[in-house]
Amino acid sequence: MALKRLNKELQDITTDPPPGCSAGPVGDDLFKWEASLTGPVGFKTKIYHPNINSSGAICLDILRSQWSPALTVSKILLSLHALMSEPNPDDPLMPDIAKLFKTDRKKYMQNAREWTRKYAT
Repeated sequence: MALKRLNKELQDITTDPPPGCSAGPVGDDLFKWEASLTGPVGFKTKIYHPNINSSGAICLDILRSQWSPALTVSKILLSLHALMSEPNPDDPLMPDIAKLFKTDRKKYMQNAREWTRKYAT
């Protein structure tokens, strides 16, 4: 059942990818996917973001308490893309970063640019 759904998701995202996103399985393993997002913030490794911790875990409600089988890979990618553009400092994995986001946006952006230069090369 899961393989059938993942094959359908792969077909859908290949023929009609969400704007600014792409995804697909790693090799032949349909249970392990890799995705990329375009936009003002992108990351391959570490990222300076209140909703993403140093291990790469993501604090996004649809990946936790609001998960539904009706969610597609495309919908998840769009939600992640939105989170990257508009962090949610009220539900952070990184409280110190969230506090800086709320209190000193200029310093937050400076740190984010610094981390991008340092880790996204």
